[in-house]
Amino acid sequence: MKIASLSNDVQYHESRPTIQVLMETESSKEIRIAFQKGQVMKEHKTPFPIVVEIFEGAIDFGVNGTICHLKKGDLVALEGGVPHDLKALETSTVRLSLNKADSTKRVEDVACNS
Repeated sequence: MKIASLSNDVQYHESRPTIQVLMETESSKEIRIAFQKGQVMKEHKTPFPIVVEIFEGAIDFGVNGTICHLKKGDLVALEGGVPHDLKALETSTVRLSLNKADSTKRVEDVACNS
């Protein structure tokens, strides 16, 4: 059994989203992305399917030129290879479920370069 918390010890970076791996299982990686209002993750894509949950706050989630306004409790699933971007409309916590074969460093690089 593994236990993690999306709400405990949330840390924010002053200029970019903060990435923290909460747990890894045999099939996935669960990552918390903490955004301050106005922070973005520029357009990027993943080689594997993902699921994104808005745990707190509100995010503009862009996919192929369409912006979806997501709020607390909303989920979105994307297949691999789909370009997408995120912008925090308010201070927000996002849970990202990655395929085990995907790279956490790739997500960190997107946040650092946004």
